[in-house]
Amino acid sequence: MLPIFGHVIVKKKENEVFFMEKKFEVSEFALEAVRHFEFSGTLTDVRPFGNGHINDTYLAEYDIFGMGNVKVIIQRMNRNVFKQPEELMENIVNVTEFLKKKIEKNGGDPSRETLNIISSVYGKPFYVDSQGEYWRAYKFITGASSYDLPENPKQFYESAYAFGHFQQLLSDYPAETLHETIVDFHDTKKRYQTFERAVAEDVCGRAASVQREIEFIRQHKSVASEFMDRLESGELSLRVTHNDTKLNNVMIDDLTGKGICVIDLDTVMPGLVMNDFGDSIRTGASTAEEDETNLSLVSCSMELFETYTRGFLKGCGNSLTPLEVSLLPMGAKMMTYENGIRFLTDYLQGDVYFKIAREKHNLDRCRTQLKLVEDMEAKWDQMQEIVQKVSAEV
Repeated sequence: MLPIFGHVIVKKKENEVFFMEKKFEVSEFALEAVRHFEFSGTLTDVRPFGNGHINDTYLAEYDIFGMGNVKVIIQRMNRNVFKQPEELMENIVNVTEFLKKKIEKNGGDPSRETLNIISSVYGKPFYVDSQGEYWRAYKFITGASSYDLPENPKQFYESAYAFGHFQQLLSDYPAETLHETIVDFHDTKKRYQTFERAVAEDVCGRAASVQREIEFIRQHKSVASEFMDRLESGELSLRVTHNDTKLNNVMIDDLTGKGICVIDLDTVMPGLVMNDFGDSIRTGASTAEEDETNLSLVSCSMELFETYTRGFLKGCGNSLTPLEVSLLPMGAKMMTYENGIRFLTDYLQGDVYFKIAREKHNLDRCRTQLKLVEDMEAKWDQMQEIVQKVSAEV
């Protein structure tokens, strides 16, 4: 990132263009992208925003006559992760339009309860810059915040309800029409195979120092095939799923405390509902951050597990099958195990996928996941009892 001067086009009247000059601590390509989306006004600020692992996100602020300060989210899509960004955006456009109709029918506010895409000046839901990078823009959801960890049980319940309601709203969406934005994303069997290749190739010479983690993953190999075997046998069916159901992917209203909008729809595609449930438990019911180095602080809170289960099943309504409900605890274990595999695989391959902020960052992330798996196994009977009890009550 270098400080540069960027010319910002401001449309005052038809055929009349004005410029202003301002110093921004952003890349020239981000400024190029900002100028190519359909909004007018005086650009007053552009700055990096959020802490996502994958895409580069910026918050742009405009002074618009009659509206005051208006905020817009600008993102560069990571093509190393999302190989077909145009297919990804086709998914998001179709899903958000479907959601808007459902939200309007239910008397909700589609301007705040789902993502709203801003088209480029070329009429597309993305802009391709001079380097071939793909950018998109969303309307900023004002008066709402996202959280990496729940500040109280109510926040966790609200995120659970939001993801469950998201599942219910999309229960009649034709999943087969969606593109697979990341091939085999939650195919844990294939994730395991990739892990074994990374161990065998050991391109960075790191395998010898992580033998304990490697052995733990190998001892739990049977977990990897649990869902995929049931899917192949026809016991389970694919649904439209979010596939990245972390707490910070739900916007919580600052005034009411209600979960109002599910965001980050890059991985919306056919999937298994237990995985959506499980990824939330993995991140939100953990008593520590995802990269905590003191493993004695890492455990799965049964209070938060029950809170989330209650909110999720309430939001889902009657859209889940009895088998799906019974497998929710396995979803928590599966997603935690899978992410442990992914973090260790990335560490062995040289930290090429997840952004890192320090040496051994991915290894630290892996270790928290494996500690969580261990803790879930110790509390397994309790987790199953909670799901049975809550499903009978909601």
